[in-house]
Amino acid sequence: MSSVRIGIVAGEASGDLLGSHLVKAIKASMPEAEFVGIGGPKMIAAGVKSLFPLESLSVRGYVEALRSLPAILGIRKSLKQYFLQNPPQVFIGIDAPDFNLGLEKKLKRAGIPTFQYVGPSLWAWRGGRMRKIKRAVSHMLLLFPFEKTLYDAAGVAATYVGHPLADMLPLEPDRAGMREQLKLRPGDEVVALLPDRAGMREQLKLRPGDEVVALLPGSRQGELHALADLFVQTAKQIYRQRPNTKFLAPLITKETRQLFETALYRNEAHELPIKILFGHAHDAMIAADIVLVASGTATLEAALLKRPMVISYRVPALTYKLMWPRRYLPYVGLPNVLAGRFIVPELLQADATPGNLAQAACNLLADRKVRDALEAEFTHMHQVLRQSNAEKAAGAVVDFLRERGHA
Repeated sequence: MSSVRIGIVAGEASGDLLGSHLVKAIKASMPEAEFVGIGGPKMIAAGVKSLFPLESLSVRGYVEALRSLPAILGIRKSLKQYFLQNPPQVFIGIDAPDFNLGLEKKLKRAGIPTFQYVGPSLWAWRGGRMRKIKRAVSHMLLLFPFEKTLYDAAGVAATYVGHPLADMLPLEPDRAGMREQLKLRPGDEVVALLPDRAGMREQLKLRPGDEVVALLPGSRQGELHALADLFVQTAKQIYRQRPNTKFLAPLITKETRQLFETALYRNEAHELPIKILFGHAHDAMIAADIVLVASGTATLEAALLKRPMVISYRVPALTYKLMWPRRYLPYVGLPNVLAGRFIVPELLQADATPGNLAQAACNLLADRKVRDALEAEFTHMHQVLRQSNAEKAAGAVVDFLRERGHA
């Protein structure tokens, strides 16, 4: 059997994870397939030959992006030349649309079929990019069911493959078991603020009947700069209104943890019963009654973990002024987008005040019926998104190749 060559490019860690699962699933049907392009450690371990380091495309922030632009454009030009000289049977771009769509357009024009795995957020803003997608992409692999209608209407071949998080996260999270796991032990150093360490350990043991709020102000330093004080001030107001509440704050890096701890001290939150976790965001959400969360993928994670939430976000005023009028939907949080209506509160920009957030959180904590209804809604959402994502995406690619006699 002749070898099948597949070009593949991921632009960041999340794409590396998606790509590794996709490569393994394709190889299950086509073990002779060879993969070359750009991938991280997970894709390389799955068998991808990476021509450039993934980190060269993983750029955060406008200033960093501008500084890196010449190097990134140079990488894209080199990839184009490589694939034109060594044409694969198909090319797959994984997310990173600003990089991949430009490359895909040139490859498709040269007769190389192109797949884009994860569609840009056309449903949120910049819908004009559909014309660019149509010129660049032979077939879209979509994570959300409502996206397919948009691509069908535009005449772009598309397959809904479900969301990988829906496959990874449990349909029925064990909250009581997670609270047991999160009990503090002697010598545990992940807790801040209360002056009496022994008393702090006792106070922060999480029991099944406790009221717990998880605070997720973001994974990037810029998000912590914008939201850390807001989330701490909100927690203080919640604690004043509901003094039996305890708080969990998972922070993914040393830098974001330091920013959050600085906000705690800056806002004199010395009596706030809060446990700071190094990572373990899913654990914190499972253990919590509700989640206060920055807008982004974490809102989908909270929904899939069946956690009622309050969504918040702040961006620089100029960014907001430029982007907000170009939106297509009245909501930004993925749970609301998927539901097609407001099912959880969103408090953004000027509305994102400690008083507003605390009131929304306390309303949820006080209303068991609303929380139960949200958990039922999230369970249905999870079932819709759970599609054996990697296998379904791989099936679309393999079918495409076999229809063209490549297997």
